[in-house]
Formats: sequence, structure tokens, C-alpha cells
Amino acid sequence: QVQLVESGGGLVQAGGSLRLSCAASGRTFSSYTMAWFRQAPGKEREFVAAINWGAGSTYYSDSMKGRFTISRDNAKNTVYLQMNSLKPEDTAVYYCSADASRLRVSRTVQRYDYWGQGTQVTVDS
Repeated sequence: QVQLVESGGGLVQAGGSLRLSCAASGRTFSSYTMAWFRQAPGKEREFVAAINWGAGSTYYSDSMKGRFTISRDNAKNTVYLQMNSLKPEDTAVYYCSADASRLRVSRTVQRYDYWGQGTQVTVDS
């Protein structure tokens, strides 16, 4: 079992930045693909970014590419999401997730085995 705990959410003005963190329990963190998803009120959960378990390759949703950066520190069992140039439409609950399959990185919710409780990000215009 893996437990994921997100932090770093909050209220920010449009154009501002936030850095989300996700701390994972367990000794096999480096073998998981890690991803961030988000869910706005009344909308489905959507893919934001992922970083794979091997080479650390990164993947982004087109709408976040260039503004968001995902990274991981395997020594700290932590994955990060640096969010810059935030927009009001980025307002959502952001979830950290882990995929233990070691398959090709997926952007679908169903692939991910473990989820955090979420952290609220609100961008004020």
C-alpha cells in the first residue's frame, strides 16, 4: 500500500505561482509513475502531468505545458508540481496519484492505483 499526502494548495492571484508537494509512504516510490490530476466543480477529473518511474520523463496536458513543471525526488519520496502563470480556470482540487504497473505512462484516471486526498487551488482574478 502507498499513502499519498498533498500539500501546498491555497489562494493565489491570477499570474501567480504555487508549488504543490506530494509525500509518499513506502520503500518503492522510485518504481512508481507519479501523476497529478485536477477536478473542478461539476467537471470530470483531468490529467495534468506525469513523471515516469524510470528515466523521469515528463508528460503534460497541452493546456498546462509551459506553465507547469512536474518533478520528483526519490530520496525524499516526494513529487512536486510547480505551477506558474496561474489562471482562474486552473482553480480545482489537485490530486497526486501513483501507478505501480511500470507500463507506459497513461493519462487516464483508471490506470492509477493510489490517490491522495487532494489539495485545493483557487486562482482569483
